[in-house]
Amino acid sequence: MRRTLEPEVMDTPEEAADYDAMDHSEPNLAFVERLAALGANGRALDVGTGPGHIPLLVCERLGGIEVLGIDLAAHMLALAERKRAASPHRARIAFRLADAKGLGFEDGAFDTVFSNTILHHIPDPRTLLAEARRVLRPGGVLLIRDLYRPETPERADALVELHAAEASPGARELFRASLHAALTPAELRAAADEAGLADAELTVDTDRHMSLQMARA
Repeated sequence: MRRTLEPEVMDTPEEAADYDAMDHSEPNLAFVERLAALGANGRALDVGTGPGHIPLLVCERLGGIEVLGIDLAAHMLALAERKRAASPHRARIAFRLADAKGLGFEDGAFDTVFSNTILHHIPDPRTLLAEARRVLRPGGVLLIRDLYRPETPERADALVELHAAEASPGARELFRASLHAALTPAELRAAADEAGLADAELTVDTDRHMSLQMARA
């Protein structure tokens, strides 16, 4: 099926609350374990942090790492900040309003750069991929995970039933729209190559997730 773009920024209170309420615990934990296996350390950037689930999990799992989460959605960041304030790891976590397509950081500013299920919100994913590459120090850790687009609408519907059967109607529609907006593995490979990430490994991780990754050198 063709890619159908969804809004780049989910920035209403309802959208933020619906997303925050979805149960992402299993894929989020798998994402953090992959970061650990790749050798994530040092100063880390979470591109498209949303309500801030991943930075908290990263700091629980990895001692010494510091995470800056950025997002364009102010309501998402408000939820993230409340989570940070209640966390015992709050001194190692910060959040900032910023655009993934034009990160205001110096080249090589981060030891680790990661992004979890934000790429499908970007009309031209090469912009995010190129910026992630630019701000990652040579030899650093990269992990960009996203959904991948099913071949048919029927397959998308089946994935919604399989993974969001107990979610609210709004959350189910968010998931369905995200599947329609996602890239295919072949499209991600081509975009990564054009963005200067030809050396990043592409993996298909689950029935709905794929990743670009580079381990610590």
